[in-house]
Amino acid sequence: MGSLLSSLMGGASNPALDVPDPATGLTPREKMAVKRNWELVKADIKQNGIDLLVMFFEANPGYQKYFRGFRDVPLKELHTNPRFHAHCMSVMYALTSVVDNLDDTGCLVEMLTKLGENHHRHGISREEFINLKTTVLKVLKKKLGSKYTADDEAAWNKTLDVAYSVIFKGLDKAKEAKS
Repeated sequence: MGSLLSSLMGGASNPALDVPDPATGLTPREKMAVKRNWELVKADIKQNGIDLLVMFFEANPGYQKYFRGFRDVPLKELHTNPRFHAHCMSVMYALTSVVDNLDDTGCLVEMLTKLGENHHRHGISREEFINLKTTVLKVLKKKLGSKYTADDEAAWNKTLDVAYSVIFKGLDKAKEAKS
């Protein structure tokens, strides 16, 4: 659909595709790339979510301790743990919500601020979110292979940076409210 939309709008030659949204800084071309990639990920959202969080815990073994429901489950057993699966789906639904609301910044800001506030209560820091971003980008590259271009990676980087700037405001807001 992204390529159809791109060709209908003039594709590479349409300068309107490169005009940044004043609220997010993302261009229509970047939004289309993120949406196109995410449609491929959603085709097997549960398994991709499991793979994402397993890779995240492999790279950051201490982070599993934050999750009461599976903190003591050995990494190789997470693939069959229903509580782990449920959390994987929550993460994937959150990412889907980001992608689905790229053009509704009011909703996106409210949702991401709340996400930051909620994660502050669990002791999650900026560093842990940044490490998750690194893992998300690695999973996209691994799962999408040649369908994931350097331009796609740049679009995802920018999208996650925008999302995280709002999440971090939510973390800060919750921290200030607690003080």
